Amino acid sequence: MGTLNIADKVVVITGASSGLGESTARLLAANGAKVVLGARRKDRIDEVVKDITAKGGSALGFKTDVTKRGDVEALVKGAIDRHGRIDVIVNNSGIMPIAPMAALKVEEWDRMIDVNIKGLLYGVAAVLPIMQKQKQGHIINIASVGGFKVFAPGGTVYSATKFAVRAVTEGLRMEHKADNIRCTIISPGAVATELPESSSEEATRENLREFYKMAIPADSIARAIAYAIEQPVEVEIDEIVIRPTAQEF
Repeated sequence: MGTLNIADKVVVITGASSGLGESTARLLAANGAKVVLGARRKDRIDEVVKDITAKGGSALGFKTDVTKRGDVEALVKGAIDRHGRIDVIVNNSGIMPIAPMAALKVEEWDRMIDVNIKGLLYGVAAVLPIMQKQKQGHIINIASVGGFKVFAPGGTVYSATKFAVRAVTEGLRMEHKADNIRCTIISPGAVATELPESSSEEATRENLREFYKMAIPADSIARAIAYAIEQPVEVEIDEIVIRPTAQEF
């Protein structure tokens, strides 16, 4: 991996306490980026920050619930206070409670909308004025293969949130290319993370565990994110889809 365009970049990552967010934080920090990490589990974030810094990397962590706009703004402010700029945000926080529509898991629908859509929009709202002022920046939004084809039965609302992520990201690209703000959608398939455990039904979790036996490591997605970041400023990687070779969906 070339590191010329990663070293010294200030990268904010949500959902950074495990899975894709943690793997991305570790990979970017190892290549010289200054990572600013947010997640609800402050104890876990503190562990990741401690480990990165012990290895000579630059990391800062904040307790961040992306459903609270003030938390996301505090995360971004923390990056500005420490480093004076933000080069990249990776809007990674997401949940996937799978259940048939007829189960009427309305509270889970609300939660997915709050985390997967509104939480991402709060991240965009927090960094966009900064990036416009800088006349540069990179917004990376984590979508899903479920944003191309509805994952049903069970994942209808989840897919709806990921279709929305793709629409938001493409709209941002169109509206802010004049500001030199790059926009990238990363759409993973089955990846070895805690995401399948989001469901409230044990039978559904069991089915997902079986499906996810084919899952690829989270580091695979981290490398795709790093690849998008390290491109020259005049090169925008608009979308990357990455899934296990064995995955049909």
